[in-house]
Amino acid sequence: MNLDRPVAPDPYESLPQVPSFILESDDLVAGQKMPKEHTKPHDNVSPHLSWHGFPEETKGFVVNCFDPDAPTPSGYWHWGIMDLDSAVTYLDRGQGESDLFLPGAASHVRTDGGFWGWEGANPPEGDRPHRYIFAVHALDVPTLGLDDDVSMTAVAFNALFHTIARATLEVTYQQ
Repeated sequence: MNLDRPVAPDPYESLPQVPSFILESDDLVAGQKMPKEHTKPHDNVSPHLSWHGFPEETKGFVVNCFDPDAPTPSGYWHWGIMDLDSAVTYLDRGQGESDLFLPGAASHVRTDGGFWGWEGANPPEGDRPHRYIFAVHALDVPTLGLDDDVSMTAVAFNALFHTIARATLEVTYQQ
């Protein structure tokens, strides 16, 4: 199968601009290859993430991971967490396994593969390197008030109207 296609734009560049803050990881290095233990064909363990420098008026967070290079018209959501309290400033490695590992009222949002938790990188073999963009959205509300079975696209749409700052970290992976 031929997977040649144009490179998708960075999805956050086409959204209204907001201030940024710092997103870091003990497991990921911006611009580098995602370690295999975070990929679906291997251990499928969610990476550690931490963030700081967000606005003082932040009342909640949404965290997600998006692959704009998936061979679909709409990319691919690999991870989504909504309703994280503003006091939460990190996720430990492996907290993406289930809602049982998330603090407070936070919950996972279904990935495009149908999982409620971390779904590691798994691009088609032989395809070019895919970008995995981790994002933390600082919100002006503590929760989005959405149902548990909402799609990550719906979460992203609703978060857009409450995002006061955003931090991103991009890594790649190719099989």
